[in-house]
Amino acid sequence: MSRRGRSDVIVVGGGVVGAACALALAAQDLDVELVEGQVPASWSAQQPDLRVYAFAPDNAALLEQLGVWNAVRATRAQAYRRMRVWDAAGGGELTFDADRMGRTQLGWIIEHSLLADRLWAALPAAGVQVRCPARVEAMEQDASGVRLRLDDGARLEARLVVAADGAGSTLRQLAGLPVQGHDYAQRGVVAYLRSEGPHEDTAWQRFLPTGPLAVLPCTDGRSSIVWTLSQDEAARVLALDDTAFSRELTTAFGGRLGELTLDSPRAAFPLKLQLAQQYVEGRVVAIGDAAHVVHPLAGQGVNLGLRDVAGLQHLVADAQARRADWDTPHRLQRWARTRRSENAVAAYTFDGINRLFSTDELHTTLARGPLLGLAGKLPPLTALLWRRAAGL
Repeated sequence: MSRRGRSDVIVVGGGVVGAACALALAAQDLDVELVEGQVPASWSAQQPDLRVYAFAPDNAALLEQLGVWNAVRATRAQAYRRMRVWDAAGGGELTFDADRMGRTQLGWIIEHSLLADRLWAALPAAGVQVRCPARVEAMEQDASGVRLRLDDGARLEARLVVAADGAGSTLRQLAGLPVQGHDYAQRGVVAYLRSEGPHEDTAWQRFLPTGPLAVLPCTDGRSSIVWTLSQDEAARVLALDDTAFSRELTTAFGGRLGELTLDSPRAAFPLKLQLAQQYVEGRVVAIGDAAHVVHPLAGQGVNLGLRDVAGLQHLVADAQARRADWDTPHRLQRWARTRRSENAVAAYTFDGINRLFSTDELHTTLARGPLLGLAGKLPPLTALLWRRAAGL
């Protein structure tokens, strides 16, 4: 492939994690290009995105540093001040409370399209060159850099290429980064609802034998659900009329907020565990869903991806402060070891929790509720669990 200019970094994939990565590295005075197959849909106040995130404080700080957070928070972000987790089979409850932890809030519920929209709006001023629509067709690399051929005929070269192009990452496959994992044979059903009682600025999660049901507070008094069900059950509830769906949802949630009423279209997405066995191959690194896909029960997917970004930014900043090369193999491998270790612990923890609670086996059912309640009665443990999830 012939050379046509050379960048410091090419980020392939312009979702939330990829766009944030491009901004974070450009903020370190690197020459950054972003390659994306299609322009993200514009955020619409009238059509809320069904895909929402429980956004953690450390990532809010990252977006604030990138000059994006105020635009997100001022537009539509619902702070949540409590989390309440319990098992439908009985036992105690695990509660996280902002007041007890000396915080104004535990985090925010934010729509995917709003985050993507505000991140993309910041790219031109940051000096990021965007190539869209364009997709990577071929890649080759050597010790000095990586060369890409795009489907629009362009040929790009950079010192480092970042794969942020999702769970089915083309770039990860071209680089030969192997993955492992399994399909959960579950789907996450998502929608908005209104509840008879107020959501109390609380993120609720009830564990059922069919899988966890999360009810997340949103603006205008609405809530968003992520209802984990088997593939057959998900298909069944999606086929119900609105009244029947609302009735089953109210029953599944145990009437905690009174009657629940569907207030949007419904959708579902397949759930799986997928981990890249290594995050670096030469001068190609994988981040976000290209490196790790986890169960959504803790709402940590995008948070883990943005922590990959923060780690890369720190790597570059540390090297620059030492007047050293930031893209040396040992620096990239050190970043990869740290991030893969943290992401694997998170992924297998969520996997274990899903397996523990998504069963009606008698002995497991009798034990798990009291264990959850015991954890809720130990403030240091509760604080530790929350700080881990918050990235603090």
